[in-house]
Amino acid sequence: MSPPLRCLYCDLDGTLLGADASFLHDADGGFSLLGARALEACARAGAEVVIYSGRRRSTLFHDARLLGVRSYAFEAGAGFVLDGELHWLTGDVVPEAGRTVFDVIEASGAPALLMDRFALEYHAPWHMDRDVSHLFRGRADAAEADALLEAEGHASLRLVDNGAIVAPMPGIPRPHAYHLIPRAASKARAVAFHMRARGYAPEECIAVGDSQEDMGAAAAVGTFWLVANGAADATGVANVRRCAEPNGAGVYEAVLTELAERR
Repeated sequence: MSPPLRCLYCDLDGTLLGADASFLHDADGGFSLLGARALEACARAGAEVVIYSGRRRSTLFHDARLLGVRSYAFEAGAGFVLDGELHWLTGDVVPEAGRTVFDVIEASGAPALLMDRFALEYHAPWHMDRDVSHLFRGRADAAEADALLEAEGHASLRLVDNGAIVAPMPGIPRPHAYHLIPRAASKARAVAFHMRARGYAPEECIAVGDSQEDMGAAAAVGTFWLVANGAADATGVANVRRCAEPNGAGVYEAVLTELAERR
């Protein structure tokens, strides 16, 4: 008999949220309650919902209140708020002498290096007021960027591809959002941190997302569900399942499928 579902880890933009980052709209902009019904199904089953996102801590504070969520990972897993308590997951890159991790990364010159070498720009206005990550939009090969960072003395940092965005950029048909964060930070580590804190086993948890970074959580949970609009490469990852539906409808599909299969 399969264990009960105890936790859903869910990305926001491109996953639970639909067009224009709306919780109440589908991928095409039509009104939809399927995302809300996914959370309702979790509540009825006694499963906790945790959101993980590249969004700022201050933004997720309000998002979590609106969604009725108690815990969340912010800035691509650089930090975690567990029942209101803040935890940093940035490894050896920490605030120093009154400067935030964001300030430390900026002073290193790494953001300027990446914008000079790749088709990247700051993702205004969401790049402002961040604690840790430098948020860009554009197009870059994350592996190539990481090799450049290491070669230029920034091995403690990495560039995270957090999926496609709708903001237009000249010459780039489908720009992506990217986070420059400490190498120790990741959404996968944030998920694993919460599972340890709650005492959840992998087979009791699922995660849903749309990006390559989201899919890193597959290493921690029993099953990762990739929504239909996600473009992540699942090659070689055995516990990834693909949703037939995009965005909130995909989350609803994943939750109902898991609950039905665990009866």
